[in-house]
Amino acid sequence: MTSSTSSDLLLPSDTTMDAVTLHVADLPGMTAYYRDALGLVELDGAVARTAVDLAASGAGAQHAVLGRGTTPLVVLVHTPGLPAPKAGEAGLFHTALLFPDRAGLADAVARAAQHPRSRYVGSADHLVSNAFYFTDPEDNGIELYWDRPREQWDWQAGRVVMDNAPLDPNAFLREHVAAPLDQPARSDAEVGHVHLKVGDVETARTFYVDTLGFEVTAEWHGALFVAAGGYHHHMAMNTWQSRGAGARAATLGLGQVSLVLPARSDLDALADRLRAARVDVRDDGRTLRFEDPWKSLLEVSAAA
Repeated sequence: MTSSTSSDLLLPSDTTMDAVTLHVADLPGMTAYYRDALGLVELDGAVARTAVDLAASGAGAQHAVLGRGTTPLVVLVHTPGLPAPKAGEAGLFHTALLFPDRAGLADAVARAAQHPRSRYVGSADHLVSNAFYFTDPEDNGIELYWDRPREQWDWQAGRVVMDNAPLDPNAFLREHVAAPLDQPARSDAEVGHVHLKVGDVETARTFYVDTLGFEVTAEWHGALFVAAGGYHHHMAMNTWQSRGAGARAATLGLGQVSLVLPARSDLDALADRLRAARVDVRDDGRTLRFEDPWKSLLEVSAAA
């Protein structure tokens, strides 16, 4: 896939997603869920590269960083005074955890499916990926998925072809579960993409594409999919449950979406684009922090 947009206006091709921060009411319970249902482990603060945005979550807030291997995937921040999001509000649709192979995905899906506090939402063959959907105990969406090799993706007129084809979860598990679930999870994982609920797609396009620098990879039934470097999507925004939503109130749920760029020079270029678009940017010399049009917080840092 190629783009006609100037490279100066795009995020670098090797942009990646980082851990997603969630505000939670029950820190022990949510920590146990992500550990037991998804096979994550609590990471030592010195090991986890991602840090909690204490400026956003409250200095000294209790928190837990969970991931696979040494890769942080979810940061849970204890904020029990916040209300739950109301129906129709903007915010998190799901955090999508990407597994390197179908055996690793099947292991995670089987663990989540057997956990008593999981709510299974469904599954789909998206042509570029196999995906399974759950909701955690505080109503945060989770996608667990595996990508087909990029050479098998079909691009037409600069857009990747995706679908919601049926995917039988029981057949998938029978074929791909390879190890007993009473053993620790072995597969690595990463945050593959983050899907948000927004008020309207055109405002999302103006911010995430024209200003932030993602490229559009697909538009599908009220949703916009965007990425860097030819991925199928690093982020998506939909209006399926939130059409017309305004700025978010402070609630439980999404605390922060995090991206990583290759170098400080990439951060500087992004900061210039954001300021030119009159986006309020906080730059501490290591990270940029700013809000999208619905006041969802984004943090962008440079790779170590």
